[in-house]
Amino acid sequence: MRLVVVSNRVSAPDREGKIGVGGLAVALRAALRERGGIWFGWSGRVAAAPAEHPQIVQRGKVGYAVVDIAPIDRDEYYLGFANRALWPNMHYRLGLTQFSRAEFSGYMRVNRRFALALAAIIQPDDLVWVHDYHLIPFAAELRRLGITNRIGYFHHIPWPPIDVFGALPGSDDLLAALKAYDLVGVQTERDAGNLARSFAETPGGTPDAAPRIIALPIGIDTAAFRIAAQRAESNSVVARTMSELGARRLVIGVDRLDYSKGIVERLESFERFMISNPDRRGNVMLLQISPPSRSEVLEYEQLGRQTDETLGRINSTLGDPSWMPIRFVKRAYTHAVLAGLFRNAAVGLVTPMRDGMNLVAKEYVAAQRPDDPGVLVLSRFAGAAAQMREALIVNPFDKFEVAEAISTALLMPKDERIARWRVLFDGLCRQDIGWWTQSFVDALTGSANAAAPPFLSPGVSRTETIA
Repeated sequence: MRLVVVSNRVSAPDREGKIGVGGLAVALRAALRERGGIWFGWSGRVAAAPAEHPQIVQRGKVGYAVVDIAPIDRDEYYLGFANRALWPNMHYRLGLTQFSRAEFSGYMRVNRRFALALAAIIQPDDLVWVHDYHLIPFAAELRRLGITNRIGYFHHIPWPPIDVFGALPGSDDLLAALKAYDLVGVQTERDAGNLARSFAETPGGTPDAAPRIIALPIGIDTAAFRIAAQRAESNSVVARTMSELGARRLVIGVDRLDYSKGIVERLESFERFMISNPDRRGNVMLLQISPPSRSEVLEYEQLGRQTDETLGRINSTLGDPSWMPIRFVKRAYTHAVLAGLFRNAAVGLVTPMRDGMNLVAKEYVAAQRPDDPGVLVLSRFAGAAAQMREALIVNPFDKFEVAEAISTALLMPKDERIARWRVLFDGLCRQDIGWWTQSFVDALTGSANAAAPPFLSPGVSRTETIA
């Protein structure tokens, strides 16, 4: 049985087989290599007259099938409905949600075009696994073309309550489209409950009409990341950073520059920590790494300016010629560099306002030294908080609470740090990326290896959890 993975963006590998190192790329590359299959999606390129059929690059047992899109498709499907409507809505940000019927039409049109392109190369026994909010209607479009294969969908970002999601025009159409999937996976029990209730409470909806829903938190390649952190001790960027830091203790945050990540609030929380602990001035530094994201969207441009203003105010007010409290870097680093920086950070500050999972939290823990680990400070609104209870769980909207957690983390005795880390690390090893991938595939195929029995939440039907 061949696996066909579908995601919004696909980077075909070079001749050495190297592809992107993002969490999704790492997760799915292993599954495809083991089973053989196709990875299908947008090439990332915009063309005036994109070809109807996908371009396929074969690398071993895996074919990378990509399609270009037209400028209007990029504006309406990607920058428009996906990122100006769905993304803020699903992160509970109704005030930032912008709906346009033209953009919704473009979103549906591109999903239809993608389905046509995949239908031309799909085989009768292929297992199709679709990923994330860009492609909610994808299975429905395949079904209209007569495709009867088993099709699963995994939603990587939060699924909000029906009172939030239902405020989005077109939400009923999207829920109807989800019913074309044989299995829908989400990150947490909360997301699963929200989605199941959305089906039940939508006008004309009933639980029996809902697809099978499974809560399955995504993991990381724990062993590989730990090895990368160990090897990164000699990395030139890591070595230079730690040399410049000297005896100061490092607090680290790593996020895309996105309003869901709470970066401005995090800077202000660190400011509150420094104000409340004047003896720490000059002895602790926050390194925030935030590569720009979706700069063509107005809200992200505004966030960039707000971040710069906040950073400038804090550093000019609290810093001195020999020390700045916050070093802010707007560029991406390799996993090797990040692993080394995580390993040397006394505190991992992961405080999104809302997040489907947040793999940075897991990577920080995986990178730590077993005999002298750092402490994870984690937002209660990140999906990872449901698994990582031994972290210091905080409300990212409360700057005083986050500031107090930073202080607690820096003062925590080594034996307590080790005890917390061991529980967290053991969990990452048990539920790593291989476990996540195999568990979803087993659930989609109905394999006897499926990892958990059905789970029913109060008032929620046809929902499962694997944990």
